[in-house]
Amino acid sequence: MSPSSEAPSTATTLAEDNKAADRRFINQIINGQDLESIGDIVADDFSEQNPPPGQGPGRDGLRDFLAQMFRAFPDLTWTVHEMVAEGDRVAAWSTWTGTHREDFLGIGATGRSVTVEAWTFDRFHDGKMCESRIIMDVMGMVQQLQGDA
Repeated sequence: MSPSSEAPSTATTLAEDNKAADRRFINQIINGQDLESIGDIVADDFSEQNPPPGQGPGRDGLRDFLAQMFRAFPDLTWTVHEMVAEGDRVAAWSTWTGTHREDFLGIGATGRSVTVEAWTFDRFHDGKMCESRIIMDVMGMVQQLQGDA
């Protein structure tokens, strides 16, 4: 068998499966605001390595925080610009946009639209997201909400 006709390695297949699971989380849970299905994609003992203020532990903490974001930014849309994966890890650079309609992180509704950069580093086990680290441009978001950007 020539190298180009060999089956993909298990590591490559795992990485691609995990990228697909990450995309499903973004499209179904975040963009679709389908918090009822979060258990299909996120492990019960999920761990957020860099939790935003107010996010509780586990999958329930993630669900509650996302519900808060969806209330504050009801038109929230998450767009992935780059995504890479290796083994059980997926890294992505994204932006999310939304219009600020309710209190968020102690800032009352402004009616302003924001575009916020975010970098996520997710780990998967048995097809479910079990760990995540998000680094978000919170300062840029606050400046946009205050009308400084």
